[in-house]
Amino acid sequence: MTATMMDGKALAVEVRAAVARDVEELGHVGLATILVGDDPASHVYIAGKHKAATEAGIDARDVRLPADTPEADVLALVEQLNQDDEIDGILVQLPLPAHIDETTVTYAVAPAKDVDGFHPVNAGHLYLGTPLHVPATPAGCMELLTAYGVDPAGKDAVVIGRSEIVGRPMAMLLVQAHATVTICHSRTAELADHVRRADIVVAAVGRPGLVTPDWVKPGAAVLDVGLTRTDEGIRGDVDPDVASVAGLLTPMPGGTGPMTIAMLLRSAVKAARFRRRLLAYPGL
Repeated sequence: MTATMMDGKALAVEVRAAVARDVEELGHVGLATILVGDDPASHVYIAGKHKAATEAGIDARDVRLPADTPEADVLALVEQLNQDDEIDGILVQLPLPAHIDETTVTYAVAPAKDVDGFHPVNAGHLYLGTPLHVPATPAGCMELLTAYGVDPAGKDAVVIGRSEIVGRPMAMLLVQAHATVTICHSRTAELADHVRRADIVVAAVGRPGLVTPDWVKPGAAVLDVGLTRTDEGIRGDVDPDVASVAGLLTPMPGGTGPMTIAMLLRSAVKAARFRRRLLAYPGL
């Protein structure tokens, strides 16, 4: 068996084209990103997000602050953007410098403008099955499953990783799609045995090559979210040889990464609809 590669690049192009049509219909969508410090990877990520946003017609405001910016100043900026009617969505690029509490800052973003879906109001609605803003990477994974004809209903799914950004929201989305979900993590005993039972595997821990062919059920759909930069280049959590066993597999790179940016743009459009009251947001 040779896995069909789940082409995240091609699907992202379709999503971004739909976003561009939505932006044209709305007339204006404003997205502000906040980058504090000089983390090289963060600069690359922000540049990619702004390029994609601009190509979709989104008015992208790139706010960059020195690494020694006090937390109070970052919070003041967030509040200013919360009150700015030209800004529909706000994204705080992580990680932040060590002297700034990430939770304090991300929770300060107005929930309706929280395009990352990190605010506890958005996380709570996801848990309750009434999603508003959803973290972009899990949303992109679900979009890939849909595009390749994978219906999670009745299937066994394993999510490797329990982060608030990927693992937990991914599990919630799969549960809402009626899968039977197991969340595995660093304390999970006999991890390979759990993975072998899964029809759907989502690997999101940042351990290169963790999932090997002998771990994977023949024909399973395997989504590789983990990304690690090594001397040999970018590596995912899934050994490329898994393609000899899996039915579907996301490449690394070119799988879940492009979808993350595309779904972030879709979330910005959703935020614009919330602000215009074209969609109802609790408390607005």
